[in-house]
Amino acid sequence: MKTLQFKFVSAFSFVALLFVASGCQNQSEKAELDRFKTTIKTQEQNKTIVRDFFAAIDRQDFDKLNSLISEDFTLTAAGLEKPWTKDDVFKDIKKYYTAFPDWHHKIEDMIAEGDKVAVKLNQNGTQTAQFEEIAPTGTKVTKSALHIVTIVNGKIKEWWGLEDDLGLMLQLGMVLKSK
Repeated sequence: MKTLQFKFVSAFSFVALLFVASGCQNQSEKAELDRFKTTIKTQEQNKTIVRDFFAAIDRQDFDKLNSLISEDFTLTAAGLEKPWTKDDVFKDIKKYYTAFPDWHHKIEDMIAEGDKVAVKLNQNGTQTAQFEEIAPTGTKVTKSALHIVTIVNGKIKEWWGLEDDLGLMLQLGMVLKSK
């Protein structure tokens, strides 16, 4: 009788252990799925912030831009001697839209991972006023760009950019000279 009770208790304990292990595994899978869903949601929110950012640039909506950019924001790009602040970016936007009033950004592709969003885009506009040292040409230009934006607490903290400035200048008539 004791052996039968022992076997029953052992079998019952084994089945109970399986249920507990199974329950833990489901909880672990659920927690992992919840983390994955949260990550995807954050990445989609970050993409929306970047879309809103470029749309605000095109509207020259500096209040909206100010709300999207953190106070300790920096822009790093090829050709800059030092990182730019928010004010530097705002000055550059005004410079572009003075020379190219119809300037706009067309996002071609966007990839988000963690707190970073990579954006491939084309910028287009018509030069109607002086740009750099180039008098107005009336030329419609296209400028390709790749940007990587870091978003922290829902605001753009870092912006890294690579833009085809040489291609833009060549479209405006700049001539390269060899030595």
